[in-house]
Amino acid sequence: MGPLEDLIACPHCDTLHNYSDVPEGAQAHCRKCGAVMLTQRAASVAIVLSLALSSFLLMIAAISFPFLGVEAGGLSNGTSLLGTVMAFSDDYALPLAIAVAAFIVFIPLTRLGALIVAVTPLVLDRTPRSLHKRAFGLAEQLRPWSMAEIFVVGVAVALVKITALVSVTYGLAFWALAGLVVLSFWQDTLICRYTVWRALDTSRD
Repeated sequence: MGPLEDLIACPHCDTLHNYSDVPEGAQAHCRKCGAVMLTQRAASVAIVLSLALSSFLLMIAAISFPFLGVEAGGLSNGTSLLGTVMAFSDDYALPLAIAVAAFIVFIPLTRLGALIVAVTPLVLDRTPRSLHKRAFGLAEQLRPWSMAEIFVVGVAVALVKITALVSVTYGLAFWALAGLVVLSFWQDTLICRYTVWRALDTSRD
């Protein structure tokens, strides 16, 4: 084992390894569980920034445009993402509306904004400041609580059950959230958090 600052723990099994530079395009795997621990791609941070910006714009689109419309027996109704949240805003369900709004709108937007702030100086090859390190820490803390993707999966499951009963129209907001799921998965496969942390450790106030 080397100095503590040169040790890296596997994010899955916590096995400690000595840090070493990874060749361009290669990956470092945990010796115990085989999980990917490090990647080294010159353009990966730039791609992550592009995906984060795209995801942020998709979230704005999801808020701004119609989400779903249903029609049955000559009657039709539609709603937006915010309308879905406000459906729980009556009486005792208000705390639920606040939680839904936080988990599927505000926390994802905050996390994406913090990630954009954090990696921008790395892409522009500028010396990061402590602000950027704190922003990346915030993005990592919010990651488990960002549930827009889970909301889309839940909606998809519900639609499977009701499409036989009513005619469903998918709005632009639905497709924006579906695109957000794809971009989020792609972003998580590209980003090497340990490499970003090491780059941000050069920050100055």
